Amino acid sequence: MKLNKLLAIGMMVISLAACSKKQNTAPDANGGAPVTDSDINSSAADSDSGNAMGIQTIRFPFDSFEIVGENREILNNNVKILKDNASVAVQIEGHCDERGGIQYNLALGEKRANAVKQQFVAKGIAGSRLTTISMGKEKPVDTGSGEDAWGKNRRANFVITAK
Repeated sequence: MKLNKLLAIGMMVISLAACSKKQNTAPDANGGAPVTDSDINSSAADSDSGNAMGIQTIRFPFDSFEIVGENREILNNNVKILKDNASVAVQIEGHCDERGGIQYNLALGEKRANAVKQQFVAKGIAGSRLTTISMGKEKPVDTGSGEDAWGKNRRANFVITAK
């Protein structure tokens, strides 16, 4: 009986120790302070917040992954920034508004992210510098309902993943 209790306590300690996670750090190539995963993936380094080296969010029409109107110029400006900063890598997040089901919006978000990536590659950005992910309707920038809020949420957000 005592042995079973000791064994159970020992297993709990081992399982809790296995759950702890060490912060991943890597030294800066220039010998500076280490860069942590949270430094790179923080929401402060994305185009929605305006802190992505001038890269701007691209917006989409309802139920579409076509890049139209002023968003073509935004895309071209983003390409120029990436060409001028050849070591920068970005994750392209495809987002949707709250309308539609989860699976539908995940698929549409993926199409939006891939449409932007395809245009970047066609304009000379190496595909190896670009990753895509769909957020569907799960990360709105505006939680309101109505066309103004929905229009802000139909977007491709850019997150700097390497500098």
